[in-house]
Amino acid sequence: MNIVTSTIVFTVDDPAAAARFFTTHLGFREVLSTPDFTWLGRDDSAADILLYPRDLELPHERVAQPAVAFAVTDLVKEYERLYAAGAPITRQLHRNPWGEWLVRLTGPDGIVVELTEWVVPGGA
Repeated sequence: MNIVTSTIVFTVDDPAAAARFFTTHLGFREVLSTPDFTWLGRDDSAADILLYPRDLELPHERVAQPAVAFAVTDLVKEYERLYAAGAPITRQLHRNPWGEWLVRLTGPDGIVVELTEWVVPGGA
């Protein structure tokens, strides 16, 4: 696994207000906004930010605990390795319609680690 970027994940009451705060005061820009999350980025080496609405019920779990997301390479292979090793996978490998593979693990202290790989929507 090669980590290519990091993302800080916040669960917030008002994603639009939080996005305005980061874009207005801290130089972030909106990369993608969906009903499920807002993704903010910068053009320097700062970590990206994902804003989840507090009341969003995600399939199989609710993301309200501390979380970090790592964009990685070859996530399918990494998922197979983690699964075989008995890692605490709390969200099985799946692909979102906006072009993201995602796996979620939860550590013993409740810290959620998301591993993502961005692919072209409709691509392999």
